[in-house]
Amino acid sequence: MAYSEKVKDHYTNPRNVGVIENASGVGTVGNAKCGDIMRMYLDIDDTTGIIKDCKFKTFGCGAAVATSSMATELVKGKTIKEALQVTNKAVMEALDGLPPIKVHCSLLAEQAIHAALWDYAEKHNIKIEGLEKPVNDIEELEDEEI
Repeated sequence: MAYSEKVKDHYTNPRNVGVIENASGVGTVGNAKCGDIMRMYLDIDDTTGIIKDCKFKTFGCGAAVATSSMATELVKGKTIKEALQVTNKAVMEALDGLPPIKVHCSLLAEQAIHAALWDYAEKHNIKIEGLEKPVNDIEELEDEEI
């Protein structure tokens, strides 16, 4: 299984690892099949809706760590609406691709962002247009999306 240089770089030098205390939104998703668990923390400016900071904690394989790292890079500094457009395909493209058996890791990253945004929306009693309730286990999505 060959990984791109970007995947290797984000795995060996992950960006934005950690926890944001009193985060605006926290989302946790997993994959029961492979055991990966990803938690995403967002610090969102309530006035502008811009994601000031984004951190993650991931328990899983190298591809799961790399996709988490890249996802945080892609949403930092973006608006909520822009962050919603960070799909698993966008994460994979930013990493110069993933082996087919590891595509689910990028789906985990996308869903972790959505779960954190969902948490933010619930805490602030707002509706984010285009955001659907995230799943806890991406296995529910895999059959239809990949």
